[in-house]
Amino acid sequence: MQSLQNHFIIATPDMDDPAFKRTVTYICEHNEEGAMGLVINQPADVAVNHLLQQLEIVYPEQSQLLQAPVYSGGPVARDRGFVLHPPQDNWRSSLRMSDDIMVTTSRDILEALGSSAAPHQFILTLGYAGWEAGQLEQEIADNAWLTIAADANILFNTPAAERWQRATEMLGFDLAQLAPGAGHA
Repeated sequence: MQSLQNHFIIATPDMDDPAFKRTVTYICEHNEEGAMGLVINQPADVAVNHLLQQLEIVYPEQSQLLQAPVYSGGPVARDRGFVLHPPQDNWRSSLRMSDDIMVTTSRDILEALGSSAAPHQFILTLGYAGWEAGQLEQEIADNAWLTIAADANILFNTPAAERWQRATEMLGFDLAQLAPGAGHA
């Protein structure tokens, strides 16, 4: 099994789960026990500054970065937060995914958001997507997902509404043109 860690999985037109229709999910972990990822293109109905306020975290009122939406990272543990950001090693609980991407789950990064210590780019998600052993591989075999190496430019510099299209363009063809069931012989 080839690990899909630090890859995007892109929902195909065959994806029948409404929670994942036209989504791009960043895979944080993938091994023989299963997979875990964060949906990066489903903004929730709350901005980062409002979430920080709910968590009683003091933040600079004028920070434009904190006007960004929180994202629905997936249907599992929707009260658990994840921050995707460029590498910065000063947080208590971070994993370096690549030279361009880290994921942090500790409160200290939330407390720093909007300050000069914070990452200059980030995506904050609540919840995650999870797959049991073999489940993601089966969904890929069933044409629910296409895979491609993750691209930090799509994560941090592409508007959420354009991420699915931009990720599909990286595949080299127009995914919207695929007929349902394409790939099944």
